[in-house]
Amino acid sequence: MNTESAATFETIESAQEYLGLLAQALAESQGAIDEDIRAQAASASPRRLDALRLIAYDLEKLKGHVTRSRRILNDLRTLRRLLHRERSRIAA
Repeated sequence: MNTESAATFETIESAQEYLGLLAQALAESQGAIDEDIRAQAASASPRRLDALRLIAYDLEKLKGHVTRSRRILNDLRTLRRLLHRERSRIAA
């Protein structure tokens, strides 16, 4: 792994930022696929329409995974802050 990609995930906050960008890209992709599905709905190619629907389904699943990952990272960040406060009180 190169140093640039390793630095991307050095902190919870940087991972959260990455997942935010990924969520944004997924939303844009979903919009484009939804437009394609509407455009292909009247076409004579049911196979292409099925493929587009499968893509939409997979994008929706991935969106759910990203959303859950963002929540987990938020929980981890909160727990880290709580632990740091407890350590500060013990040290004082």
